[in-house]
Amino acid sequence: MAAATRDPGLSKLQFAPFSSALDVGFWHELTQKKLNEYRLDEAPKDIKGYYYNGDSAGLPARLTLEFSAFDMSAPTPAHCCPAVGTLYNTNTLESFKTADKKLLLEQAADEIWESIKSGAALENPVLLNKFLLLTFADLKKYHFYYWFCYPALCLPESIPLIQGPVGLDQRFSPKQIQALERAYDDLCQTERVTALPYFLIKYDENVVLVSLLKHYSDFFQDQRTKITIGVYDPCNLAQYPGWPLRNFLVLAAHRWSSSFQFVEVLCFRDRTMQGARDVTHSIVFEVKLPEMAFSPDCPKAVGWEKNQKGGMGPRMVNLSECMDPKRLAESSVDLNLKLMCWRLVPTLDLDKVVSVKCLLLGAGTLGCNVARTLMGWGVRHITFVDNAKISYSNPVRQPLYEFEDCLGGGKPKALAAADRLQKIFPGVNARGFNMSIPMPGHPVNFSSVTLEQARRDVEQLEQLIESHDVIFLLMDTRESRWLPAVIAASKRKLVINAALGFDTFVVMRHGLKKPKHQGAGDLCPSHPVVSADILGSSLFANIPGYKLGCYFCNDVVAPGDIRGFLSRFDNVLPVSLAFDKCTACSSKVLDQYEQEGFNFLTKVFNSSHSFLEDLTGLTLLHQETQAAEKQNIKTKRTLWRLSYPVFLFKRCGI
Repeated sequence: MAAATRDPGLSKLQFAPFSSALDVGFWHELTQKKLNEYRLDEAPKDIKGYYYNGDSAGLPARLTLEFSAFDMSAPTPAHCCPAVGTLYNTNTLESFKTADKKLLLEQAADEIWESIKSGAALENPVLLNKFLLLTFADLKKYHFYYWFCYPALCLPESIPLIQGPVGLDQRFSPKQIQALERAYDDLCQTERVTALPYFLIKYDENVVLVSLLKHYSDFFQDQRTKITIGVYDPCNLAQYPGWPLRNFLVLAAHRWSSSFQFVEVLCFRDRTMQGARDVTHSIVFEVKLPEMAFSPDCPKAVGWEKNQKGGMGPRMVNLSECMDPKRLAESSVDLNLKLMCWRLVPTLDLDKVVSVKCLLLGAGTLGCNVARTLMGWGVRHITFVDNAKISYSNPVRQPLYEFEDCLGGGKPKALAAADRLQKIFPGVNARGFNMSIPMPGHPVNFSSVTLEQARRDVEQLEQLIESHDVIFLLMDTRESRWLPAVIAASKRKLVINAALGFDTFVVMRHGLKKPKHQGAGDLCPSHPVVSADILGSSLFANIPGYKLGCYFCNDVVAPGDIRGFLSRFDNVLPVSLAFDKCTACSSKVLDQYEQEGFNFLTKVFNSSHSFLEDLTGLTLLHQETQAAEKQNIKTKRTLWRLSYPVFLFKRCGI
């Protein structure tokens, strides 16, 4: 052991005070307690905090209060020491300002003093680590006013330093340091804790022993003039111990000064640096306990924390931007998206994703799942369109609905889906429209009422498509997809089409037409030619986006393998050109719609499918195809008749 040196420059012991560290979660929990439990009750409440002796150099000694501070049975974080406290939450700012701080401090000091005199602090040293928290929560503005106090009893006279603080490695040998670590860890394990606030120490060159305070009589029975005590020290300063030592020295002076004149103090600091444990920055010093006897009265106490300006006064924290649970939810979701972006898709522009407006036509199995996926990727504007009501078979397949939604004939799907999205995440702007979509071959001219209703539905759909950026076709039938496909193509809106079979599915992006002011030979700058590297080797790998086909184009000219097959886990990525005779996006259909509007649409609704086929030329194409097939069959028959005699001659050997 290295020889200790007397430091005449340090005449009295000084202590580094605590800095309060109140987590945002603490204020959120206090808000919930105030609203749901405390209400107007200003009675003191028990709370708990903790402090840590393993912080890096430069950090202040902190007493931390988290969301779990109100649960007295909650476990203390590993390798931290608990501190018990009392919360005084006032109902008004005036009550907060006029609270008798001196009286509150004196009451807390009396409790500590009684635990010292009775010996309770020896049995439960945590009683020495009490704190007070005076608060006022302005829940309209989310402004929280608070004043923290860590009561410390004052000795009648200053504590003289016999030997100034030195690092543990200057007082203990490496062998002794290892023995100290083992002895401390063994005692923690025996007591089933991960940290001890105070402990007793005996050592020689080969052995280091530690014990609990309550065993001091037996542990120190062979000591005559000096004892060694250990304190779990949250301070990092090389020349000063932390605040928890103050009350412990009062206990030592009160109970042991008649037996021991000198006390060697080990401020135990235990941190992990680069995976290696290090306690060598702990400090050791020696003090002389006051010889004067204590009176029965409680000593004077100090402990109210200074504010940010260094004066005696309260502090205020403004959590208006992050305290609202909706804002907390938005912050959490945004953070998750940023993590996904940083780790997986660095080029993803989250601002564009958040601002995009999505229109979901259909609120069934596809609509519910697409909405959840969009929301998970940061989309904040989602609108549902559907005219169905929730039935008893829906909730098991459609995750936005519950059993209660089916009662009383069922809630409208579009409205219920939008409401559920906002309950799942209040930050989403969700709307629902309970309306029908007129379809080809489904007449609307039964009466003036049905015709007028169809007109209103078409106008509403046009307005919705115009006000959104991406249109999702998620309906049950092929016919219901026609009208939105036409309107979206005319308004140059991006369309995503999805459909499910029993064990197959299809997801496709419609071609996005060039703006009307661009010429036929111009390239659309916002939709460049699709790279062959992206689409893979394909006959149409270099098709620009504005020339891609739509759902109805592919109905006629798509490759046969356009779907994904769940039964064999097979996905196919086909690409096809827009069909010039498409019944939805061809120029003939779009021109008629843009020129005649609803009058054209009524012809489609009230006529058979042959109307669109005649308009686009599909009827003529079918006739020509059938004629070609007939001619092909006739040609084959003629060739067979001509070749049959030759066949017979060969069989007969002629």
